[in-house]
Amino acid sequence: MAVTIQPAPPAPADGGAGSDTDWGVHAEWLWCGQRCHWRTLGDAAAPALVLVHGFAAGSGHWRRNAAVLAAAGWRVYGLDLIGFGASSQPALRLDNRLWARQLQAFLEQVVQGPAVLVGHSLGGLVTLSCAVLFPRWVRAVVAAPLPDPTLMLSSRSRPPRRPLWWRRLQRWLVTLLCRLLPLELLVPLLAHSPLLDLGIQSAYNTPVIGDRDLHRVIARPARRPGAVRALRAMSIAMALRPHAATAPALLQRLQQPLLLIWGQRDRLVPVQVAQQVQRLRPDLPLVLLDGSGHCPHDEQAEAFNGALLTWLEQLPATGPTPSPKR
Repeated sequence: MAVTIQPAPPAPADGGAGSDTDWGVHAEWLWCGQRCHWRTLGDAAAPALVLVHGFAAGSGHWRRNAAVLAAAGWRVYGLDLIGFGASSQPALRLDNRLWARQLQAFLEQVVQGPAVLVGHSLGGLVTLSCAVLFPRWVRAVVAAPLPDPTLMLSSRSRPPRRPLWWRRLQRWLVTLLCRLLPLELLVPLLAHSPLLDLGIQSAYNTPVIGDRDLHRVIARPARRPGAVRALRAMSIAMALRPHAATAPALLQRLQQPLLLIWGQRDRLVPVQVAQQVQRLRPDLPLVLLDGSGHCPHDEQAEAFNGALLTWLEQLPATGPTPSPKR
């Protein structure tokens, strides 16, 4: 059953109180030769909660959530996925499986224990993937929202397996098309022009043009030298994922608690996708934030934080225990 929460007044768009994109103590961690930026806030002895940003963003996007969650008794971590934020931007096969492996390694090597994972948009798909692939390291998952084009095409049955020649042709065509895209022209054009502000505004229901902190969170990664190669690598890898790595298949395998939080005015991943998720998993709770667009954690932060903390209070006090190292 879905619960709708009415919005609080919009938070200030000028980087005022409660809008600290530089929250927490920053650090870097080396994983598989890639630099991974992360940050943390809160009591080191408190239970761990890891925030995972969405596409084109970074951990600074949790500017209106981290301090509230830390004050509520959580040790809050923010991780920049490879290709985004201040982490490395390599030409690797960037898809939700790689990011899930990055997240599991972060839990093992940095957090050093299981955690609750909270993901925005692409981060929601990554946290779901990590929970399914590495269940002993994940206590619970929050997806706000959960995007995947396959959700609108999915059914409960697995799609028929294509012949080998078809799969090779598909891989060749996808790779060719992605390499032909003039990203070297498009990405700098978007990153250095007012078009970026229009793109950010499309993810929000309330006006955010003029929010300099938000602009910097999105613009800085897009202006880095590796942004184009990382975006091209991601486009290819995400388009060629196997069925087992798509949201419908992952949802069927998930064992941990999962909370869905959705903006009712989300134009990028509309509420119809949430309804499809609930058709696949009717047991999943859904919180709808009235008046919010695609970024409910930032646009309706007070309502988002309240809904999240209420749900977290219902979780068991202890989570799964990771397998001992060999």
